[in-house]
Amino acid sequence: MDNPVIIFGAGSLGRAAKEIFESNGNVVYGFLDDNKSLHNHEIDESFVLGSTDDDGFLKLIGKKCEACIAVDDNRLRKSLVKMLNDVRHVQPVNGIHKTASLSSHVELGHGNLIDQGVLVGVGAKLASYGMIHAGCVIGAEVTLGNYVQIGTGSVISAGVTIEDEAFIGSGVTVVSGITIGKGARVGAGSVVVAPVKAGETVFGNPAQPVKA
Repeated sequence: MDNPVIIFGAGSLGRAAKEIFESNGNVVYGFLDDNKSLHNHEIDESFVLGSTDDDGFLKLIGKKCEACIAVDDNRLRKSLVKMLNDVRHVQPVNGIHKTASLSSHVELGHGNLIDQGVLVGVGAKLASYGMIHAGCVIGAEVTLGNYVQIGTGSVISAGVTIEDEAFIGSGVTVVSGITIGKGARVGAGSVVVAPVKAGETVFGNPAQPVKA
């Protein structure tokens, strides 16, 4: 990737994204964030240039800059993806830390953030707009849907399917062959040994549904 990157989001995830791109020698042009108190402030030697709808900077995307979305609120991520698709006619770029290791036989969509030390096995399919935090292991033939988030140090064993918008907390283990449904949530440190229904929240070892 030759063009510099504009990062949407100047919080901790934006800082992590900046480090991911710079680990590969890419230049970060700056951040866009809707928190006006951050505007014109410097974060890790890059400035917060303006808001996420600032047309003066958006018009650079697709021509002189690439875009990275580094916010963990899926509703906001979706709206930013839609704006980039509909207005700028571009997809956000993948950010893959130089210390991550992906098999040469991985299918990868658009706009994913894959942090340091992540391992992705052969035959894995990663859709788009997901976040895989540091130290995760994604086993062989795992399938991840769109907008999936996987917390630091989680182990997703071979053949697991995680559907769109599911959230996996830090330090989770998912045993082989399990399906985690759309929008499901798995609490930190859980061990998932049975399928998780769409929209369900589970926690514990073994993971059990959390009653409202």
